[in-house]
Amino acid sequence: MPTPAASGREAPSASAPGVLVLAATPLGDPRDASPRLRELIGTADVIAAEDTRRFRTLAASLPVTYTGKIVSHYDAVEAERLPGLLAAVRDGATVLVVSDAGMPAVSDPGYRLVAAAAAEDLPVTCVPGPSAVTTALVLSGLPCERFCFDGFPPRRPGERRRWLEALRDERRAAVFFESPRRTADTLAAAVEVLGAERRAAVCRELTKTHEQVVRGTLAELADWAAAGDVLGEVTIVLAGAQPREAPPVESLVDAVRERTDDGERLKDAVAAVAEATGVPKRELYNAALAARD
Repeated sequence: MPTPAASGREAPSASAPGVLVLAATPLGDPRDASPRLRELIGTADVIAAEDTRRFRTLAASLPVTYTGKIVSHYDAVEAERLPGLLAAVRDGATVLVVSDAGMPAVSDPGYRLVAAAAAEDLPVTCVPGPSAVTTALVLSGLPCERFCFDGFPPRRPGERRRWLEALRDERRAAVFFESPRRTADTLAAAVEVLGAERRAAVCRELTKTHEQVVRGTLAELADWAAAGDVLGEVTIVLAGAQPREAPPVESLVDAVRERTDDGERLKDAVAAVAEATGVPKRELYNAALAARD
């Protein structure tokens, strides 16, 4: 009996699961696409794309021919798509997840799918590649041996201010994304909360034709953003806070006394003042007791 000729990709195995693959896509320049990404686009059974139109544009620019099923996988439909994508992996398919640019699941859809696949012990892997976070860090010119990533700042002024207050004493560099429409307001709020002299960098349109990195103090960057329209995709890097020099313990006894005069317990007053100033609680407590005696 003759062997039938192969046509397209092999049928998914009914006995073994497939694999869920998260792959980084270029931030702007398609030449940054890795060989593995090109191969997977051409061989994946299912391609879950944050924006199907952008994915088709990327595939055409590489150029790569894809034959897998394309499904949209953006925030509003992420939960709805999850059962079908998991079922495809269970049935032996290779499911490729891509965002508009950079790494899926980093402020983009993907986290829920990975968590669900891991919970079922389904195979999950990643194709590393471009990342706006690390690209901005190395271009910022700021110390970045240790850093934290904080997604997008809150949109409401009060919530944004509280978010910035949490970064006041953060010793690590902080990286976050921002809408170009809100960049000026966020930088102005950062000046008020973190101080005019804290250094930062605004990275715009990374790897694209109009890439721009503006470095300086928060005051300088706030003036720059306020002077003209900020366009394109924005990533901001904020320098880590410098360690505060703790004041002499004796100089804080009056602050403790004021709180105890208002009815606060000595232990609680000492803890609050010590936390705000960085002095050791035990030393401040002993100084407060000595002053009381």
